[in-house]
Amino acid sequence: MPRFHAFLVVMGVLWLGPEARAGATRTTYPVVFAHGMGGFDDILGFNYWGDDYGQFVGDPCDELFEVACNPDIDVGQRTFVAQVPAFHSSEVRGLDLANDIEGYMATEGTSKVNILGHSQGGMDGRKAARVLRERKGATVVAVLVSLSTPHRGSPVAKYVLDLGPGVSSVVAALAKYYGDSIYRAGNDAYAALKQVVYNDYSATDGVTTGARAFNLNYPMNSSDVGYYASLITAQFGPNVNPALYLLKEFFFDIDGDGYCEEDCDNDGAGGAGDGVRVELDDDGLVGINSQQMGRRLRYTDVVLGFDTVTNDMSVPVVTNLNSPGPFASTSMSSIVNQDHMDVVGVGPDTFDEPEFYAAVIHYIAVND
Repeated sequence: MPRFHAFLVVMGVLWLGPEARAGATRTTYPVVFAHGMGGFDDILGFNYWGDDYGQFVGDPCDELFEVACNPDIDVGQRTFVAQVPAFHSSEVRGLDLANDIEGYMATEGTSKVNILGHSQGGMDGRKAARVLRERKGATVVAVLVSLSTPHRGSPVAKYVLDLGPGVSSVVAALAKYYGDSIYRAGNDAYAALKQVVYNDYSATDGVTTGARAFNLNYPMNSSDVGYYASLITAQFGPNVNPALYLLKEFFFDIDGDGYCEEDCDNDGAGGAGDGVRVELDDDGLVGINSQQMGRRLRYTDVVLGFDTVTNDMSVPVVTNLNSPGPFASTSMSSIVNQDHMDVVGVGPDTFDEPEFYAAVIHYIAVND
């Protein structure tokens, strides 16, 4: 083949390649990425929603010669990274998320969006969906997918709050890890922690807080969201992010795979453990018995093809967030083998974040 001809072929592959390789179907409505506690631009020094090199996983390869992008999503995919206070209740963060989305919708000219929420972002998404529905008079959020979300609380939050006067030193440590964002205007670390304890942490502060009350105020409602689903994360041993590994080894390890109505063991999360802490039952911050909302999703890493996200039909759908049922609280089925922070790009590791999120986007496209 003549050299010039070969050059044109290579250039054509580079230009057409992203669309040809893309495994994810374009969603009907834009995908809003809603960050968790400690976001939005970076977490522990790594880009939030990034791969190991800091590239946003929702950026399509839609420019000539663009390489710092996600080749596994459609070139026309629309995405938006929301920004809310790094540390606050989901009442406050969810309202801010709704405002962000409403402004984006006006700019983009879309009547609906999809939300992919990590950690507390999955809770914020329910509040935002309610606010948007009330403002617009119709369902605005087509699909809400939560990832590693403490829908029924996190024992770590209660553990930190229970330190009493020592909580200030923990907050100071968080400030160091999160680049002092915790002290920026609009942040309230105590409100954030109280949000992700299952029961109202303080009966004397004049405010009813906690995941249980939030779930009652913002339940799964087809008028707010058309389709609910969730991805469950858990990891065991030294593969866990070093910060979480130290927490598990020397301070606190979640027992997160038991069932009980309410918070029967008073650990800060709905349900109860099975009595064995050191096992694959949490992602370092949230137990598996807290994470399912709606359908449980199964992520499959395909070595020589495009990764997939599908419904796990073996696990019942959770329709009542305060009463998930015994199987959803204890089943290890379809757990994504990642810890709470690595799944959003804190690494480096061997996890292929761009392809994972492309598979999630494809799932959303099938259901929006």
